[in-house]
Amino acid sequence: MKDMLLKRRSIRKYKDAPIEREKVEQLLQVGLLAPTSRNSRPWEFIVVDDRELLGKLSESKPGSQPLKGAALGIVVLADPQKSDVWVEDTSIAMILIQLSALSLGLGSCWIQIRERMYKEGVPAEQYVKEVLGIPENLKVEAIVSLGYPDEVRPAHREEELLSERIHWNQFAKSWQHDA
Repeated sequence: MKDMLLKRRSIRKYKDAPIEREKVEQLLQVGLLAPTSRNSRPWEFIVVDDRELLGKLSESKPGSQPLKGAALGIVVLADPQKSDVWVEDTSIAMILIQLSALSLGLGSCWIQIRERMYKEGVPAEQYVKEVLGIPENLKVEAIVSLGYPDEVRPAHREEELLSERIHWNQFAKSWQHDA
């Protein structure tokens, strides 16, 4: 798992190649297997492979451009009436989808929608809801762009880890005190 996390990078450029249906199904199953608070399973997933829709979604906020070249986008949303921690539940599903994508040879990028703006006075969430016909009672957390990478990003190195942010028993006590 640690090796996967060191290798996982946000990929923003994709090859012009479709993702095999079996891989898409596997990613969706992983999302549906994600743990949730009290097994509430508040998440919902919209799979977008239509190029025109991906283009529209790529305009949802600054930083959403990777969707334009992606083979696929998975919009992760939730019903807040089913869970008061829907943000955490959808976030867990998102990262599991991203790690699974990496294991399948795919690149991905988390595109945050919740609390972001499409344009002055218009939340990105409202724009995405209009583009995809999402009911008003559901909340959009983010979109994962997916595809075969068309860029190589170096893996993280252990030396980059911020070990000073780990505390032992109390804040400001080094976790390496007995090392």
